[in-house]
Amino acid sequence: MQVEVRLDPAHAEPKVIILTAGMTDEVTALVNQLTQEAPAMLSGIRDDKLILLDEKEIIRIYAAEDKVFATTSRGDFALRQRLYEMEERLDKRSFVRISNGEIINLKKARGFDLKMTGTICVSLEGGLVTYVSRRYVNRIKQVLGV
Repeated sequence: MQVEVRLDPAHAEPKVIILTAGMTDEVTALVNQLTQEAPAMLSGIRDDKLILLDEKEIIRIYAAEDKVFATTSRGDFALRQRLYEMEERLDKRSFVRISNGEIINLKKARGFDLKMTGTICVSLEGGLVTYVSRRYVNRIKQVLGV
């Protein structure tokens, strides 16, 4: 992809024009990213306190006991959103679903063990270990370029 920036004092507000031969997933993702409003703050609950969370600090998001939790270096926080809502909200370049009940932050992944037949073992920051379910193995391999 080529990127060109032109400075023009006549334009008070930035204008983005995309020139392409056809719509691709990359172009669609770029349009979606440019047209999205700034995301609302993400908050988690722990010990009856509402804590603001930065998307960058999230290691994983998982479902357990009919609730959704975000794991950070500060611990686990209960979220009010459902897992599919979090999947839609989070940056698709950093977060990927690895099972029906879990989303991981690829930037917090330390390694992927491909030795196991039919699944992938993921080592995450903070010594966490989780597994990609068989249903999501091909998607993860595609994201990793394997």
